[in-house]
Amino acid sequence: MNTNNILKRIRIRSIREWIFFALIGLGILVWSVTPSFAQTNQERIEELRKQIEILEEQAKQYRGSIAQNQQQARTLQNEINSLRGQISGLEVQISATGKKIDKTGIEINNVSGEIHDTEQNIHNQEETISILLRYLYQRDQDSLVGVLMKTPSLEEYFRQEQYALTIDDSLLQLVAQLKEDQERLTKQRVSLETKKEELEELKVEQGAQKVSLLTAKKSKDTILVQTKGQEAQFQKLLSNVEKQKAQFFNELRALESNVVAGGLYLVHVTASQLPKKGTKLFQWPEDHYRLTQGYGMTTYAKRGAYGGAPHNGIDIASGYGSSIKAIGDGKIIAAGNNTGWGNWIAIQHPPYNLVSVYGHMSSFGSIRVGSQVRMGQVIGYEGSTGNSTGSHLHISLYKEFFTYQNERKNGQLYFNYFEGSINPMDYL
Repeated sequence: MNTNNILKRIRIRSIREWIFFALIGLGILVWSVTPSFAQTNQERIEELRKQIEILEEQAKQYRGSIAQNQQQARTLQNEINSLRGQISGLEVQISATGKKIDKTGIEINNVSGEIHDTEQNIHNQEETISILLRYLYQRDQDSLVGVLMKTPSLEEYFRQEQYALTIDDSLLQLVAQLKEDQERLTKQRVSLETKKEELEELKVEQGAQKVSLLTAKKSKDTILVQTKGQEAQFQKLLSNVEKQKAQFFNELRALESNVVAGGLYLVHVTASQLPKKGTKLFQWPEDHYRLTQGYGMTTYAKRGAYGGAPHNGIDIASGYGSSIKAIGDGKIIAAGNNTGWGNWIAIQHPPYNLVSVYGHMSSFGSIRVGSQVRMGQVIGYEGSTGNSTGSHLHISLYKEFFTYQNERKNGQLYFNYFEGSINPMDYL
């Protein structure tokens, strides 16, 4: 074997060994790299699965928001339809009341005409009596001889005397009857005028209620437009309102503490005594209402809506623009408008001097501070003024009540929230 063949075999063997060892090295490399690569893919798969779960949950929430939004839209549309029906009904009532007022006015004019005719008859009869009395007086001044000389015969004299006495008595009876008629007609006219005033007052109240209903319909129309496709934004706005509400009550607590410490009251009423719970002193302020929140540490209050304080009254709802009535006889001692309670009224009730407060009204009735009100008298209409998230009536009952000016709110008139209230349900 020559040298070239030997070198050739050695070269071939070296190449084979190199290939062998290279393959072994590559296998080791693949063995060491493959598990890490597989592990990376598995983590990626898990991450993608988690993202899918998150997206599915978001889709579920979104579908729920759409369903809730659609339900709210249907609810609002039903409320709008109901308000349209109420407005139509009120328009019919207002028209009927106007016709009654016109009819009563005609009746008043007729009675006034009868009174005038009766007074004229009385005047004429009194003139006749006056002439007759002058005639009799003149006869009395003449001597009997003179009268007999002026009379054709004695028989004629007695006939004239009897006739004069008869006419005198008849005229007196007629005047008395006419005066009775005059008094009766005068009372009738007063009664009709009172009726007309009541009808005119009713027409004013019906007009105010119609305005409230129209405002409610406009508000709900706007909310309906905003709600469609904007449920998430609506919920965000609602959450912001609740946060602002909690901040408002925190500020109010500090302010009330300063008022109490300084005795800075404008009106201050304390009950003489507290009636026994369960005593039915008052009637409910709305018809066909539903209770939306009770008194005390309600679920809503526990969320911090009132700055950690309990709800100091009850909330009821009968529909925007519904009539709000005084729960009992009493006197209006305060009324106002502020950013917290909107339009509100306070009534002091004898004999215990408890005070009822009505808040968030859309508008007032025909009332004024200092006037007396009767149980069941309309004092305003339900609304959502002030710090409110929906149409309702907030009603509180106080054993100690006071008002004060909130200088931080441009001197708006406020009343106490945190102290002095009792549960209205105990006496309704």
